[in-house]
Amino acid sequence: MANTGAVLDAEENPNTEVQKNRVLTLEEWQEKWVNHKIAFHQERGHQLLKKHLDTFLKGAKELRVFFPLCGKAVEMKWFADRGHSVVGVEISELGIREFFMEQNLSYSEEQIMEIPGAKVFKSSSGNISLYCCSLFDLPRANIGKFDRIWDRGALVAINPGDRKRYADTMLSLTRTGFQYLLSVFSYDPTKHAGPPFYVPDAEIKTLFGKMCNIHCLEKVDAFEEGHKSWGIDYIIEKLYLFIEK
Repeated sequence: MANTGAVLDAEENPNTEVQKNRVLTLEEWQEKWVNHKIAFHQERGHQLLKKHLDTFLKGAKELRVFFPLCGKAVEMKWFADRGHSVVGVEISELGIREFFMEQNLSYSEEQIMEIPGAKVFKSSSGNISLYCCSLFDLPRANIGKFDRIWDRGALVAINPGDRKRYADTMLSLTRTGFQYLLSVFSYDPTKHAGPPFYVPDAEIKTLFGKMCNIHCLEKVDAFEEGHKSWGIDYIIEKLYLFIEK
């Protein structure tokens, strides 16, 4: 593996276009859940989020928090337990059901009239609502605006050709005074096709810089043994905080 200090200080990889035509279908993502190929799921939750949670929340109460491509992220319960209202969207019904089961939460489900074939799963407590549909269809369900967005495993999973549409959708869901926390990875995209896809700093600024002041809160060496199978020898996780201009 590469020297950690050198990797954290390294410049952006110049091969930013190599993944631009990569496409995964919604069906392929559903198959990952069926086949338990969900190495992206973190059973203990996201440790950088935990570290920076107070910065993200700023002591606010009863926030509306959005989780794009939420999977069964345990952090959803973290926010709900603090009294916030959580909304997520996930294409895998299996992933949503596993979230409620593993968190020991009772729930109801109902059809979404505005989106044929879609469902919403709601905790009995009423403060967690998870929509099973394409993220790009979700605004048709009139889900309202959000104070916070936690984007982990979402921007990096969206097909690279859809990033502008994705960013525009995310920003359309924000309230005045919003904060947006984003986790991305930096690695050599010529050695791993993704997902997670490599999202360079310059593209983040292009996508979000018009509406947001962008702060890099932390960079950490995220390399683990399993990454060797990707053919890479380093991977850096970067945590960004976007604040409305």
